[in-house]
Amino acid sequence: MGNLLLLLIVGGFFYWIFQSYSRYTSYSKEAFKNFSVSKESLEKSDLGLFVALVAKVAKADGRVDVLEAELIGIMFDDISNVFPEPAKTKDILKDIFNQEKDRTDNIQDIAFKLGSAIKRDRAKQQQFMGFLIQLAFIDGEVSKSEDMVLQTIALAFEFDPNAYHAIFEQFEKMMKNIHPKANIADAYKLLGVNSSDDINTIKKAYRKLIREYHPDIIKSQGKGEAYMQEATAKTQEINQAYEMIKKAKQ
Repeated sequence: MGNLLLLLIVGGFFYWIFQSYSRYTSYSKEAFKNFSVSKESLEKSDLGLFVALVAKVAKADGRVDVLEAELIGIMFDDISNVFPEPAKTKDILKDIFNQEKDRTDNIQDIAFKLGSAIKRDRAKQQQFMGFLIQLAFIDGEVSKSEDMVLQTIALAFEFDPNAYHAIFEQFEKMMKNIHPKANIADAYKLLGVNSSDDINTIKKAYRKLIREYHPDIIKSQGKGEAYMQEATAKTQEINQAYEMIKKAKQ
């Protein structure tokens, strides 16, 4: 894993995505301290529209898989914590997600609304688009239906096609460099558990690691250039180890 992280950091795959983030701090408690939390207000906000698009990408291939569900749940925590009423906000975000995940008729409309709202903020466009592509890759590959949804969103954002393909290709290269653990002992070691532990103990350890390493749409504002791909690589490696252990426990 050390060699993989070194490769990712030295490669600097996403330097152009993150180079302006040191000054980009629009998502903070201070920024939202006077925000009136309601479903109507959240649906119209940048982050509410973004959650709707996350739902479209997550369900594009017909189902929200286990790792996607884990990451989205953590994302709800990340987003809701910058609002005045986190618990209420999280419930509304879940409602928006569940409302939008099965709809395919309004992808372009929602993407256009968000794209128009962030049209002058290139850093935010890159952050959102990068996160959506990352989400599609989190299970190891991007399906044709996921790719169609991503391209619909990118078009509505008026996102530079060359930049889109650059992000996509970098994730493809990165995923090819991630290899499953060679044996079950390595998988147990990665999760910090023992072969004698029951599946519930192992699941708790897995979730704890996922929460530690998941790509965070809020905190990524101030991270270095390797943050998103490093977090995605680590998350995928943890998931593969967990899947290996689950199969061994069956």
